[in-house]
Amino acid sequence: MTEDTSNVLGEMKERSFMDPLQHAAPYHRACPRAGVSPDCEACAVRSLSVCAALAPDELSELGRLAQPRCFRPRQTIAIEGEASTAVHNITGGVVRLYRMLDDGRRQVVGFLFPGDVLGIEMTPQVQLSAEAIGAATACRFDAAGFARLTTRKPRLLAKLHERARHELMVAHDHVVALGRRTAEERIGWFLARLRGRCMTENGHPSVVIELPMPRQDIADYVGLTIETVSRTFTRLARERVIAIEPHAIRILDAHRMEQLAT
Repeated sequence: MTEDTSNVLGEMKERSFMDPLQHAAPYHRACPRAGVSPDCEACAVRSLSVCAALAPDELSELGRLAQPRCFRPRQTIAIEGEASTAVHNITGGVVRLYRMLDDGRRQVVGFLFPGDVLGIEMTPQVQLSAEAIGAATACRFDAAGFARLTTRKPRLLAKLHERARHELMVAHDHVVALGRRTAEERIGWFLARLRGRCMTENGHPSVVIELPMPRQDIADYVGLTIETVSRTFTRLARERVIAIEPHAIRILDAHRMEQLAT
């Protein structure tokens, strides 16, 4: 068990979940269907996105502004401090958000999943750098055009405000997790947050939590070393709280996990 666990956790360090988009286009080059407005009504992540606030005729208007984009694994999407010229609605893959510290180290501050919006704050400058973890896709909107649309669509604006409030709450929880929790509690909180994004078809949280990010990202995000993250996963697996699977964690003791997360 211990040897298998170590092998799996070793793979987490460098490998991540890859969706079928193995040949994503270069940065700022559109997907092959560029120039063709996406079918927003048929979008698989519409119900998870701010787009859900729009009526069918409004979706058509939004679709005319959208530019499908593809990103390779580890490809930069936005750079902190640069002019903010676009809003991206993530439609596939996972994106890491990070800041570069003065000493050159990288601090991972969050992750975006399908349905999340990059650039939701719509400030003049990019607030956080963003990079695709595996291959990723997004609908890109010109920032100025998107801002004008929100002024004409109050339901869309309200949904954006709701999402922004949620992200602020997650940021507050993150600060608490870093400052007041043990290693096990930090990992429990992190897994509980991911579990909230892994829903079954009947709407219940899945017992299997995919880990699309490498181990270094997890360590950066929860403020631990890679070695401590590995030891914590191993300890939780030994205590039968979780089972470690390739690129995923299976929850065995939901009650104990909930205790760690709260």
